[in-house]
Amino acid sequence: MLEVKLTEGEGFDSMLRRFSKKVQQAGIISEVRRRGFYEKPSIKRKRKEAAKRRKSSRSSTETFARTRSSSETFTRARSSSETLRR
Repeated sequence: MLEVKLTEGEGFDSMLRRFSKKVQQAGIISEVRRRGFYEKPSIKRKRKEAAKRRKSSRSSTETFARTRSSSETFTRARSSSETLRR
């Protein structure tokens, strides 16, 4: 159960904003949506496998992007230093 107490001098709008942020961080809304109807075990298993595939593909893509950007930075730095020497 989430609880947000009104501090002294705080308006209702800011308290509501803090409450909404806590609800979002706790994942309550997504949990309610997920439990809104019965999900067969086979569908649940397929959903989890799809999420696992998305996560693994995302991590490999991020690794590639990180290595690529660092090598590009090195190449740019090297080329600019060579320009200065000329």
